[in-house]
Amino acid sequence: MDPNQDDVSFTPYQPGSDEEYMSKDMVKHFRGILEKWRSQLMEEVDRTVHHMQDEAANFPDPNDRATQEEEFTLELRTRDRERKLIKKIEESLIDMDKGDYGYCESCGVDIGIRRLEARPTATLCIDCKTLDEIREKNRA
Repeated sequence: MDPNQDDVSFTPYQPGSDEEYMSKDMVKHFRGILEKWRSQLMEEVDRTVHHMQDEAANFPDPNDRATQEEEFTLELRTRDRERKLIKKIEESLIDMDKGDYGYCESCGVDIGIRRLEARPTATLCIDCKTLDEIREKNRA
């Protein structure tokens, strides 16, 4: 499970012996995971906004001000990562509506149930992702 996704719990999907990949039930399973994850991230964004509004203070001591600014900077950086993740979740939901979810955007093969449960926003199968990472490493 993605480290940012600790609070999203679900029962692993057990497909029937003759069930097609990305059947209605399977899509429903992943839609539930994605929507719950997005909802939890949105709640966290709201909490951050309220926290920053409540905690904002004009400290006379420059060290206290610097500490508060550093805390706010870290929180905003985390929220920015979560904002990007929410966008990826929404893109996955759009792919789901189009019937493209669960298939590698590079080669078209099934990404796989367990990989999607570990990373519901995955767009590449493990082989294409590995090749992508090797290419990226060689560019660096």
